[in-house]
Amino acid sequence: MARFRSPQVILFSGDLPRAAAFYEGLGFTETFRTPREGEPIHIDLALDGYRIGLASVASTRDDHGLDPVAHGQRAAVVLWTDDVAAAYTTLTDGGTPGLTGPHEWLGRLLIAWVTDPDGHPVQLVQTL
Repeated sequence: MARFRSPQVILFSGDLPRAAAFYEGLGFTETFRTPREGEPIHIDLALDGYRIGLASVASTRDDHGLDPVAHGQRAAVVLWTDDVAAAYTTLTDGGTPGLTGPHEWLGRLLIAWVTDPDGHPVQLVQTL
């Protein structure tokens, strides 16, 4: 049996540069882009060793024969932080749509939800 390594999530996007700028604003760094010049069809970003891939809907459909959906709540990105309330306020004050404000969960976590530019939920989490 093959061994697996280096898991990554791919999010489908209708506007890769806009989505990449959002994640770069959260501290992710671009690690891969194709093509290097012109309109990208795929961008990878990393934060603390974790990678998120952004794939264009058109390329995913045309190059791989899939039928991706580029809107709605199909997956969530989880980001741990030391101050959920401050992160939520900074993001929503900057125009990021908020889904739910900071709230306690399980008696030990503080959680808030925002969305990225394509509507993927982003969960902000801190240990209480």
